[in-house]
Amino acid sequence: MQKADYRNAMSRLGAAVNIITTDGPAGRAGFTASAVCSVTDEPPTLLICLNRTASVYPAFEANGVLCVNVLAPGHQELSGVFGGKTPMDERFAAGRWHAGTTGSPMLDGAAVSFDCRVVRSTAVGTHDVLFCEVAAITLGDTAHGLVYFDRRYHGLVTTAD
Repeated sequence: MQKADYRNAMSRLGAAVNIITTDGPAGRAGFTASAVCSVTDEPPTLLICLNRTASVYPAFEANGVLCVNVLAPGHQELSGVFGGKTPMDERFAAGRWHAGTTGSPMLDGAAVSFDCRVVRSTAVGTHDVLFCEVAAITLGDTAHGLVYFDRRYHGLVTTAD
């Protein structure tokens, strides 16, 4: 199978857009990710996938905590800032944040934020799959979200029945 064929097929798998953040002894870091998935609700656990060659990898590995900030429709620009080569201080200056239970930055205005402790990591190919137990949840004011599908952002907003 060609890598390009796989990537093209995966563009048809819509996914929520998230900014994953951490803070602790190794410093503050964050990146944009769509590879986030619920694992179980007992205990509440989700997973994220993180490339081991990413510049943020050492901070996430050393800190052992993270926050999954699920983006809302107005966060496309912020997603781009955290998805590129923007210096870390500039990334965080582009949004409003507060510290969660674990100390990880939680995005004000996120659809939902999952503040987590990494409890296990498994290497698969170029990435680590991080299993994260949820320590706290902060729900946004309204049910809305941002998904990435067919290489474009799409906003999701609930409507009244």
